[in-house]
Amino acid sequence: MTDAPPSTNPPPNLAPCSDAGDLSALRIPHPRPFLARIHVDPGAMSRVIDHVSNTEYLRWLDRAAELHADAVGFTRRRMLDDGLMWFVARHEIDYVAEVRGEDELAVATWVRTMDRAKSWRDYVIVRMSDGAPVCRAATLWVLVRLESRRPVRATPEMIERFDPLARPKERGRKDGQACTSR
Repeated sequence: MTDAPPSTNPPPNLAPCSDAGDLSALRIPHPRPFLARIHVDPGAMSRVIDHVSNTEYLRWLDRAAELHADAVGFTRRRMLDDGLMWFVARHEIDYVAEVRGEDELAVATWVRTMDRAKSWRDYVIVRMSDGAPVCRAATLWVLVRLESRRPVRATPEMIERFDPLARPKERGRKDGQACTSR
């Protein structure tokens, strides 16, 4: 078996932004979601129907997660240098409305949980012209040590920087105090 050649498909055209319009109607639970504008590439269109291919949504989600990780200092280069990488374990995607080539979109993403080696990330993609959601999604990511291909715990620095809605569960006593040995 040989290694597959690197993808010649360029990443989707997303650009981080600080404002994606009024998102209050979307009830995004995180007070500081990562935001990016999506520029629909003509190659993203279905070959059969005049709308964006479902596979392109997945590419947008992956790119938004990558840009968010870059923004908090965990670039793919840093992760590779540390011998770590986030692997997808599960995607859940709800396609709420069609997207056409002329639509201007924005994506909001945030980390819902980060506990041990697993992390749930949520997303909502909105059409800028009317603020309507076109996609809601969640991805379960697993942090993996590349050498062993085994899950590894997220570091306290990683947890702090990704700012999950739910912090890792306290281990130990019911009152939240850590157990100590004497």
